[in-house]
Amino acid sequence: MFTILDRQMVFSYIKAYAFCLMSLMGLFIVIDLFINLEDFMAGRKDFASLARFISVYYGYKSFQIFDRLCESVVLLAGMFTVAWMQRNNELLPLLSAGVSTRRVVQPVLLCAFAMMGLVVANQEYGLPNIDVWMLENRRNTEGVKESDVKGTWDLNGVFVDGRSAVKKEKLVKQFVAVIPKELGQGSMRMLQAPEAQYIPRTEGDQRSGGWLLKNAHPASLPNWVESSDDVLTPLGDGAYFLRTVDVDLDTLLRVKNWFLYLPTSRLLKELDRPNNQQLLLSNLAVAFHTRMTRPVVGIILVLMGLSVILRDQNRNIFISAGLCLILCVVFFIAIFTCQYLAKEQVKILSPALSAWLPVLVFGPIACVMYSEVHT
Repeated sequence: MFTILDRQMVFSYIKAYAFCLMSLMGLFIVIDLFINLEDFMAGRKDFASLARFISVYYGYKSFQIFDRLCESVVLLAGMFTVAWMQRNNELLPLLSAGVSTRRVVQPVLLCAFAMMGLVVANQEYGLPNIDVWMLENRRNTEGVKESDVKGTWDLNGVFVDGRSAVKKEKLVKQFVAVIPKELGQGSMRMLQAPEAQYIPRTEGDQRSGGWLLKNAHPASLPNWVESSDDVLTPLGDGAYFLRTVDVDLDTLLRVKNWFLYLPTSRLLKELDRPNNQQLLLSNLAVAFHTRMTRPVVGIILVLMGLSVILRDQNRNIFISAGLCLILCVVFFIAIFTCQYLAKEQVKILSPALSAWLPVLVFGPIACVMYSEVHT
């Protein structure tokens, strides 16, 4: 039954959550803005265009900041809600009336669990839709300058690479494509072209969703029999159209840790991509398993934090807050250490164990701490 006290606790938690989130996010934005102000001003002479760009940039950036702060904000909101209740001596009358401590903080836990659902929603629907290129290329947001290209394998086994790319023109310079013999009509084919332009996929257009190569070498392919199902279509005079399943210009211009912005379904596709480097596979696997355990990790952190506050109800509120922050730091150090030990260079833990080990270690500890709360 949802009582008046429960509604009050939920309202207090939401207020604390909004205050903590806006405070931390605002602090991060102000510091980041002043550090990178020179990059924002590059090429923007009037104040209106600068203000417009900054607002759009931090509109996208806010999704990333929320993803980094979510567990900490959930814990802080729960901590301040319960601590403020203790400070106002609202908990003691309830205990005297026979209401258990765990029943009193039950709305706080339910709110914390619901807010961890926002983390999943942001990961699946928020981060995949932001302009990652703008976040990582403040001086070249329009894509008019050349950027480095990272070669990758298409889902059909074709390797695509280049020296540099101009995003605005969808152009890759010094383009290289290696076609396996399964798709190259019995022999491996390698094509090199000074330039190749990506043609976005259009419904009903056979020459879309791939790369248009001009002045390529070799200019012709001996014994090549044209077919509508082939990934490569010779057009004559050294021109070719290379059809790709999943490799577009954005794939070649991926930023650092690009896989953290993918939804889980796309992350699984990347794990299945043929000929992936072992280092990349390890990072992808760690990211996938970490994503699976993230809501559980957040819940464990909240249980431990509330247990620290409720264990000694006579403790000063600031001491309780400090102990919670120390607990949060230790907890995340343990998580990041496990993730580091699963990297390919170290390879002490498997990707699955690196994600589940904090749950297996801190989960029982959180349950014991919560069960020992005085009631």
